[in-house]
Amino acid sequence: MLRDVAPKATAGTIGKARKLRRSMSLPEVLLWHALRRHAAGLKFRRQHPSGPYILDFFCSDARLAFEIDGEAHGIGDRPARDERRDAWFAANGIATLRIRAGDVLDDLEAVITWIIAEARARLPLHHPALLGGSPPRDELGED
Repeated sequence: MLRDVAPKATAGTIGKARKLRRSMSLPEVLLWHALRRHAAGLKFRRQHPSGPYILDFFCSDARLAFEIDGEAHGIGDRPARDERRDAWFAANGIATLRIRAGDVLDDLEAVITWIIAEARARLPLHHPALLGGSPPRDELGED
């Protein structure tokens, strides 16, 4: 696993994230259970606190967050708030995918396939070298 690049959580977000994990919406619960079954070697976190925000789902290795958006995300000042939030994460090296809750309910397998493809496409080609150390030896003991 690569180093976690997500900004550290600010005060109060860890407790709020814990509460959100216990009260996830139906699309979030369905997606979480499907991700755990079809992770394809990727590690996902749910309700992950980062900076002043809490991400619905986060894949640290791919530096990819994805948010499940219900109808409320399209009204009032919410689109502008979501745009500021996405820009803040982009400035910190994290891409954000926005997924409609209805899409999760309508075709969960397609959503999972898309998420895994996006995450794999963002994985680095090589893991960075260990700090202050040489690369690990080959399994056969060759130098």
